[in-house]
Amino acid sequence: MPDHRRTVLALLAIAVAATACTVGETAQPAPGGTGSAPARQQQEISFLTFETPNLTPEYWDSAIKRVTDKYPDIAVKKLVAPTVDRTGYAKQLLTSGQFPDVMLAVSPADIGAAQNLYAWKPEELGDFLVPDGGAIDGKVYQLPANTQSIPNVYYRKSMFEKAGISAPPKTYAELLEAGAKLKAKGMTPFVVGGGKEAFPSVLPLTATVATEVYRKTPGWMTDRRAGSVRFADPDFVKALTLVGDLAGKGYIDKGMLSLDYAATEQAFLAGKGAMYPMGSWFAAAGDKSDIKDDLGVFAWPTADGAPLLPGYTGGGLEVNANSKHLDAAKKFALAFQLDKSNLDNSVKSDALFPAIKGYTPPADTGPVFKATYDLWSKNVQANAMVKAFSWETGGDSLISGMTPKVYAAVQDVILGRKKPAEAAAYLDTEWDKAS
Repeated sequence: MPDHRRTVLALLAIAVAATACTVGETAQPAPGGTGSAPARQQQEISFLTFETPNLTPEYWDSAIKRVTDKYPDIAVKKLVAPTVDRTGYAKQLLTSGQFPDVMLAVSPADIGAAQNLYAWKPEELGDFLVPDGGAIDGKVYQLPANTQSIPNVYYRKSMFEKAGISAPPKTYAELLEAGAKLKAKGMTPFVVGGGKEAFPSVLPLTATVATEVYRKTPGWMTDRRAGSVRFADPDFVKALTLVGDLAGKGYIDKGMLSLDYAATEQAFLAGKGAMYPMGSWFAAAGDKSDIKDDLGVFAWPTADGAPLLPGYTGGGLEVNANSKHLDAAKKFALAFQLDKSNLDNSVKSDALFPAIKGYTPPADTGPVFKATYDLWSKNVQANAMVKAFSWETGGDSLISGMTPKVYAAVQDVILGRKKPAEAAAYLDTEWDKAS
């Protein structure tokens, strides 16, 4: 899951102590002991992770242990971010002098990459399919280990059938027609949440930015950083307008915006809505559910039906450039990222697409993952991939502080508190302030 973010704790030291544990520690002999050789001196590094319904404490402990079993000279203190805002938490740790040695899925652009993160050398990235993924000024600070398609549109086949929808929509007009048929049958067309994490609310906008903005201008976010385009430009306003229209038609239940990520997922699985725009990581939960055979997936359709799918490669581990044990941190990060069992488990637990040379997913993945992976593969082959707006993490990302502003803007549009043009103007104002 994501991808792509999303109240950092005031009592930071207490939080760190409460969420830290050490994996891979070995007992040391008592001073002056006899009868055995001294244990090899370990180097302890800290590792900032996060937990989700898919990525449990046991998942992380097992993944860490696989590396420390291989490198017994490394002990790992696991830190768990208290919220989904991993970047905000990492900033707090940095400010307090507790910046982790290794961290996962923290936005390099928001953490002062050039000063605080290790820049991987090209020869260290030889096993990665996209070695320049997420680069900032030509330097890679986050291992480009995973690809995710964001969003896919997951749907309930039985609800489509009940509404008389014979096939997934291929054009945007067909998507609107499907929404009308579902609503006429008393079913909510889309499940879109938000809650404390807020990020579920941005998925429809990520989709419409792909079809209306990035399709025409793949490097639009780089242009926005350069100041040559603005959110108030017609294409971006149209992307916001399409999302607002879905809410205005009643295709998005505004009441669901209060649901957090886990509750949003459960609402879809419980049949509270027929379609669920979400990143490819949902496939893991879908395959664990009792309704996996009732779940299908399609790409958010373009106006003319041409193939298009947003996605992003990155999301891997980062290393503190000023780590006391830099070599151990680098060794751990690469070993963690390239371990075959870890890769297989990331596929099964979080439906990641490992961007590692020669890697193929396990044959026993579930039907939802296979359908999601197949959709992604087809769009890759068709050269129909664009980046996923608000999920970029490199020099092509939103500038620091803007991600929550985007979430707020799209929620305002869905709830009718701002017109699309007003929301776009707000984003430009906030961008100028942040710059």
